[in-house]
Amino acid sequence: MKVLLPWILLALGVLAQAQTPAAPTSPIPVDQQNANKARALLEKMIQALGGQAYLNIQDTELQGRTYSFYHGRPSSYGVEFWQFSKYPDKERIELTKKRDVVEIFNGDKGYEITYKGTRAQDPKDLTAVVRRRLYSLPWVVRKWMNDPGTALFYDGAAVAAEKPAEQVSLITDKNQGVTLYIDSSTYLPIKKSFSWRDPTDRQRNTEDEVYDNYRPVQGVMTPFSVTRFYNGDISNQRFLNSVSYNQGVPDAKFEAQITYDGNQPAPRK
Repeated sequence: MKVLLPWILLALGVLAQAQTPAAPTSPIPVDQQNANKARALLEKMIQALGGQAYLNIQDTELQGRTYSFYHGRPSSYGVEFWQFSKYPDKERIELTKKRDVVEIFNGDKGYEITYKGTRAQDPKDLTAVVRRRLYSLPWVVRKWMNDPGTALFYDGAAVAAEKPAEQVSLITDKNQGVTLYIDSSTYLPIKKSFSWRDPTDRQRNTEDEVYDNYRPVQGVMTPFSVTRFYNGDISNQRFLNSVSYNQGVPDAKFEAQITYDGNQPAPRK
C-alpha cells in the first residue's frame, strides 16, 4: 500500500488539474474592437477602389469641366480644364479651351500663368490647395492609415448623399481629423469630410467632398463626378470626360519662374 500511495496521489493531482477550468483569455478591449472594425472597413474600401492598382498611382491626367459656386449659387457657366497630378504634392491645372490660364502647385509653392506672365499664387488660394492635399483621400490612405499615431474609429451606420453608408473617422497625433462615409454595399467612398480652424477669426470651417458616377479606369474605380462643399454650401463641381493613370508626367510640367509681382502692374510686352 505504501508503494501505491505516491502513484494514487499523483493520479488525484492530475485529475484535479484536468477538472480545474482554464484561466479565461483576456477579452479584446472595446476601443480596440472598434478600431479593428474601422480598419477592416478601410481595407475593404481600398480593395473596392482597386487595391494595389489604386495604391500604386503615381500620376494622374484628367480632362473635364469645372463649375464654381459662391454661397451655394453658380458663379460661372463652367470652364474646360486639364489637370495633371503627381503624387504626393504636384499639380497643374490648365483652364479654358485655349488652355491659356494655368495654375501650378508644387510642394508649398504656387504659380498662376496668364497672358501677363507668371506670378506667385495668391497666398490664401495656395493655403487652401495645400490644406485640401493634406486631407485628400490618397494622402489619408497612404500616410494617415500607416502612421502608428493615427487613431481609427468606427462611428456606425450613416446616410451620405442619400445612400446607406458606414462612417469611419481617423485622427492623427497632430489632432487632424477626417471622416469617411463608405458605401454599405460597394464599399466605395461616398463622402469625405474634415474641419479646420481659421487662424484669423478662429472660426471652425468644414469642407466636404462627395464622389459619384464611379467607372473603372486601368483597374481603378474612379469617380467621374466630384462635388465640393464649404460650410454646407456647394463650392465646386467637377465632371470628368477622361482619366488616365501612370502616364509618366514629367516633373518639368510643374515648374515655373515668376516674371512679375502680382501686386504690381504687369510689365508691358
